[in-house]
Amino acid sequence: MKMKKIPMRSCVVTHEKCEKKDLIRVVKNKDNEIFVDTTGKANGKGAYLKRDISVIEKAKKNKVLNKVFESEIPDSIYNELIEFIK
Repeated sequence: MKMKKIPMRSCVVTHEKCEKKDLIRVVKNKDNEIFVDTTGKANGKGAYLKRDISVIEKAKKNKVLNKVFESEIPDSIYNELIEFIK
């Protein structure tokens, strides 16, 4: 029996490769809306963050998502990520 391939993605903060299920995806769509993608399948440019509160706080402090999406990320996105982890 053939083994199913496990999708691997890189965290934009820690740069470590993790399974897709261990990460949270943030998306910027064509209308420049930025939101947390709970399905992992939304259209648009995506960035993955490790499911760890310290990683989310580091991303907020260093404005990592601002650099990835080249736009200002509201604090509500970071708060939503933290709530999603809890």
